[in-house]
Amino acid sequence: MNSGLHWIDGLILAVYAGSMVYLGWWHSRGQKTTDEYFVGNRAMNPLLIGISLFATLFSTISYLTSPGEVLRHGPVVSLIGILTIPFYYYLVGHLMAPVYMRHRGTSAYALLETQLGLSARLMGASMFVLLRLMWMSVMIYMACKALLVMLSWDDSWLPFVALATGGIAIFYASLGGLRAVVVTDTFQFTLLFGGAWLVIAMVSWEVGGVGWFPRSWNSSWDTQPLFSFDFTERVTVFGSVLNGILWWVCTAGGDQTAIQRFMATGNAAAARRSFLINSIAGGGVSVVLTLVGFALLFYYQSDSSLLPPGKTIAENADALFPYFISHHLPIGLSGLVLAGMFAAAMSSVDSGINSITAVVTSDFVDRFRSTPLGESARVQFARVLAASVGLVVVVTSSVVIDLIPGNFLEMTYRTFGLLVTPMFLLFVFALFIPQGNQWGAMGGALTGFSTAFIISYWNIFTGLPALSFQWIMPASLLSGCLVGFIVSLLTGGRRPAIDVPPSGAISEGSPLS
Repeated sequence: MNSGLHWIDGLILAVYAGSMVYLGWWHSRGQKTTDEYFVGNRAMNPLLIGISLFATLFSTISYLTSPGEVLRHGPVVSLIGILTIPFYYYLVGHLMAPVYMRHRGTSAYALLETQLGLSARLMGASMFVLLRLMWMSVMIYMACKALLVMLSWDDSWLPFVALATGGIAIFYASLGGLRAVVVTDTFQFTLLFGGAWLVIAMVSWEVGGVGWFPRSWNSSWDTQPLFSFDFTERVTVFGSVLNGILWWVCTAGGDQTAIQRFMATGNAAAARRSFLINSIAGGGVSVVLTLVGFALLFYYQSDSSLLPPGKTIAENADALFPYFISHHLPIGLSGLVLAGMFAAAMSSVDSGINSITAVVTSDFVDRFRSTPLGESARVQFARVLAASVGLVVVVTSSVVIDLIPGNFLEMTYRTFGLLVTPMFLLFVFALFIPQGNQWGAMGGALTGFSTAFIISYWNIFTGLPALSFQWIMPASLLSGCLVGFIVSLLTGGRRPAIDVPPSGAISEGSPLS
């Protein structure tokens, strides 16, 4: 057992960070157009895009929450999600991707304007920016909290660690654009996947085999039934299946981070292949991280003296994975796995910065400028904006995230679930409901957000037991679709599509001027 991270581990992490910065600089050379900066000239390899999509949306959340969830509550959420892969792959890859690829553009939300109107576009873009700012803040927060555990530092160091961590991703993402993000995501995926296997191998070595694999339901785990009419039941099998499908469908169908990667491929078939690769990678890593949770549970239950001083599995499950990395892995291996954990954080932050920059540039700056910026000026503006977004995220991560209740997994759903479904609802009414119009779509999105907010913080509003986080997305989608459809019918149904000027600016005499 080690006393903590060794200077060699720090050196490995520094080399990794320096490599990411170098790649960002390398891919920034010769970039002259925002088409290359934001979508890699729309000709990127589907394999790289698929891995990047997975690395982006997987992130530190799953890297830390999956083992922590298994340790404290059981494997239902982690393993059942794997069974949903064929369902969401078919829905996204075969039904949704071809529709989206017929509407090529830098920003996904320009499509909302052509189908519904300017107000819907601005609502979708604003929701996305807010969602990804929260998302990246949580990413940095989780990575920094894990590092504080490894270093045995108190929370007063959080702002400084957040600045150092976020600064690296800000630098290479703002310089290199999407191409740098995709290439670095590939390296980061390799690190996080390999790091998890190192932990499994080390525990197996320590205990003399794979006796850590459970043969029965562990007595410390929650009861997780097939289905329950008790809406306060934290996790059910049915809820895990439904959330696994909805999470990917809503994200792939309403989130610029995902849609931007589809647009970076050549056609619908390439976009479908990239999402298949993403799905396969997701299934594989979910299995591996579940095994990490099994191994760590056996390891700490076999000898409670190995736990951090004063800590228990029940109360500190999310901290045990990073603690094992720093205190139980050999010097050097700790650095590699630590790099994998930070890779998970950076792969999310870099993509979020790039996507927010694309949306702000396309949906707000270019959309309302009477005289569009030249390409060189737009690239420079995008880089400055990307750096500014990153700094906002760093500040937010160390200020407000502690206000969100629950473990890391619940924190995820109670923040991201507020806006993922409402964003997708806008696209549902724009592309898949013929009677849908702008008022219905916006009314449905607001209803979905209100429903998600009430369920997320039900216990705070009412003083009653908290409702399960697994009902946030299904209830939000159902209520939003119902209200939006009724409002669309009451306000006259679908209007003709609007021809938006290619530059994104409002031309004099257009229907929007």
